[in-house]
Amino acid sequence: MAYTKSNYNEEFATDKHYFSDISFNKLMQKRINNVLLVCSTYDAFMLEEDGRINEKIFNEYTSLNLRYPPQFSRASSSAMAFDLLGRNHYDLVITMLNIGKVDAFELANKIKKNYPDKPIVVLTHFSREVSLKLANEDLSSIDYVFSWLGNSSLLLAIIKLIEDKMNADYDIEEVGAQAILLVEDSVRYYSSYLPNIYKLIFEQRNELMAEGLNDHQKTMTMRARPKILLAKTYEDAVMIFEKYKNNVLGVISDMSFPKEGKIDREAGIKLCCMIRSEIRQMPLLLQSSDDTGREAMAVIRAHYINKYSKTLLADLRKYIKENYGFGDFVFKDPESEQELDRATNLHSLQVKLQNVPERSLEYHVRNNHFTRWLKARALFPLADLFK
Repeated sequence: MAYTKSNYNEEFATDKHYFSDISFNKLMQKRINNVLLVCSTYDAFMLEEDGRINEKIFNEYTSLNLRYPPQFSRASSSAMAFDLLGRNHYDLVITMLNIGKVDAFELANKIKKNYPDKPIVVLTHFSREVSLKLANEDLSSIDYVFSWLGNSSLLLAIIKLIEDKMNADYDIEEVGAQAILLVEDSVRYYSSYLPNIYKLIFEQRNELMAEGLNDHQKTMTMRARPKILLAKTYEDAVMIFEKYKNNVLGVISDMSFPKEGKIDREAGIKLCCMIRSEIRQMPLLLQSSDDTGREAMAVIRAHYINKYSKTLLADLRKYIKENYGFGDFVFKDPESEQELDRATNLHSLQVKLQNVPERSLEYHVRNNHFTRWLKARALFPLADLFK
């Protein structure tokens, strides 16, 4: 249904029970409840530092109003790991690179042979030696490799990334949850990006709790937060985008990553061109270690962040908040791009819609700005009014 001011009072009312139409209780059905951490005593000491892993993860979850923190069990050898796997059910295995006589890659191969559906993550300290080792190893049995940066929020990001992947098909395609596509092949960078993006998403979701929802609705909408989907090659990025493109909030891509088995230094530009040809208003962000390709970025209207910038993570957070509907809704004049007004929450949007010029409303509807802002808040039926 197209939005006009004439049907505003009748259709766009915040006291209507839109939430009853959404099966939030069916979202996030697959969860990581038990994690097996395989590491040496030294690595365990480095990971735990100022507290036990379970306590640190519990604190991470409670600080962000998250429920169901997973429980961690530790094995100090491959023999102990297989003993625990045989006696208990684990949803995820995290192994450090140095675990005695059997390295992480050999252990991952053995676990995959016995438990082919079990996600396996390798956690390592970042160094050039490690990068060279990863480049020469068979990683087919490993789902993800992450670089430990001394922050327990990385463990939360690993768990949520895997949960998002497990729940993506139903949550995104059937219910309409939104997704953010991150295309990055550098272990160091996505290990840094993901904790920050997840923290921003959870903070944004907690801010929305004040928008007149009851306790049940607050819990349910937390499950409808945007999912993060990670792609490390051009082919994976295209596959994910084509599958979920109707529910993608935006794409954050590296400039250089593998395409057809080889590093393509313009893969990010090519990916953005493909996306822009299908969806004109998709927010696109390219990050690179140099300024080459800036002219091409301007043509496809992609934002740019330099990877070597001292404010990289702050710039990334600012971009996401301004372009994915996480911040205030800013009403703009379509010709001058000047700000006319802004709405801080759903109620103020309801009030502001009656006062802004018709040309501004048409501009935002045409560019899907209302739809993106509302879908970022899991208000899918309301978002449909602006199509």
